[in-house]
Amino acid sequence: MGPVRAWRDDEEIDLGPRQQRAVLAALLLNNGIRLSKEQLIGMVWDDPTPSAVMALRTYMYKIRKALPELDLRSKDGGYTVRAEIVDDCRGEPLEGLQGSYFDAQRVRLGEHRLKAREDWLERELDVLELQKHVAAHPLRERPRALLMYALFREGRQAEALDHFHQARALLNEELGIEPGPELRKVHAQILKGDLHLPRRPEQLPPDLPDFTGRDAEIARILDALPGTVGITGMRGSGKTALATRVGHLAKKRFPDGQIFVRSHDVANELLRAVGVENPSGDKAALWREKARGKRFLIVIDDVRDAASVKDLGTPGSALVLTSVRQLNELPGVTWVKIAGLTEQAAREFFGKVFDRGRIDAEPENAEVLLERVSRLPTPIRVIGGKLRARQHWTIGMLLEQMERDTKLGNAVPVDCAATLAPLISAEKDLSDEERHVLMCFARRDTDVIDIHEAAEMSGADPGAIEMVLESLADVHLIEPLVLGRYRLPHFVRIYFGIRSPALTS
Repeated sequence: MGPVRAWRDDEEIDLGPRQQRAVLAALLLNNGIRLSKEQLIGMVWDDPTPSAVMALRTYMYKIRKALPELDLRSKDGGYTVRAEIVDDCRGEPLEGLQGSYFDAQRVRLGEHRLKAREDWLERELDVLELQKHVAAHPLRERPRALLMYALFREGRQAEALDHFHQARALLNEELGIEPGPELRKVHAQILKGDLHLPRRPEQLPPDLPDFTGRDAEIARILDALPGTVGITGMRGSGKTALATRVGHLAKKRFPDGQIFVRSHDVANELLRAVGVENPSGDKAALWREKARGKRFLIVIDDVRDAASVKDLGTPGSALVLTSVRQLNELPGVTWVKIAGLTEQAAREFFGKVFDRGRIDAEPENAEVLLERVSRLPTPIRVIGGKLRARQHWTIGMLLEQMERDTKLGNAVPVDCAATLAPLISAEKDLSDEERHVLMCFARRDTDVIDIHEAAEMSGADPGAIEMVLESLADVHLIEPLVLGRYRLPHFVRIYFGIRSPALTS
């Protein structure tokens, strides 16, 4: 993040004069946040004149023209951009931009870079890289403490102690202060020979740059942390993406690290994350001992049963669980159920993974397509990618193909199977009776049935059919309405409509 520059492929784009580039930089620094005209003018002009309003409009027009692919939106007298921001750590941040706002941002970004660099150094503990960093920033105590630890770990105790004395002399000379508690603690531990640096795990998957919607759910989850939160919903609804987004938003509240687990032996993986290899005995109890007094953020993905996560919560740490089934047998869990995106969020997400221009050319077909996949993020991503790869296809053509595919029985095309992957996976966990009921339901010309209709259409015993329907509702393949009545989501109807011809073959 040196000078504000842009390229399309290998060709640099002319971003105009300094103030125009400053407007673009201010928008990107507030990625995803709506800025009013007054806010933008205050950021770009320290002493604005009345002509700044007209200049801002001109700059917005020229930015849109230069970068049509940039998601620059205007609404209610303000502007918003959404972009993936990457700092390659080359050059002075915001080089060439002047003013108090950008001066403050340079300081903030500089501190952010240093912290990110030192976080990496803490993970790697490379002596040479630490020596370079300490030489460049001799008054920063954290990297000096890390260098002392790395040297001690390599058996270079004398060098480690010498660095403490160098730091002490420098801090006294430059600032008139003694070393802080972190440096003194490392020094004392080296003298005693019992220096042990705890492992700080950072295992969260990358956040999705095109994550869309779920604002209410995110707010509810963040409000419940620390504690245990469960995210439940059918496959393909974006549970893992939501848990990951929450993890990145909340990780600063949990300084001892973030752990991501997708395993049946959850306690074992938690212990490995903090440096305990091949644990034996009561692993849950050992984990609670290791986590006592710490603040971890832990995401446990795709939990299949309550026993695998029981008794793992500790005060101060947060557990975020994702599970198809809501595990009501777990005490003290705040459950958040998700399904398809809202209509607005689904349109916005479709625009990110496909092409807004082509969507705007067929708005009605786009709405039909999104409804057919129940506005679930995973199928939307797949069909968006498919349409993007087929430049000459319209959305209407894809809808025609989907209509043909529903008549193919078990002969599902590969690309269609990718769209239906969440339900293909879900079907593997169904009993024959549950699968039969869904196929019967999918053949009926109605979205809603009651218990008596379900018993009649499936041939099941009326006394037993409610248990089958409730089991399907637990994994979100049908939606409970009032007592005894259920609705079939459109996406589930499509899939089991494809599967149902097998009943008559």
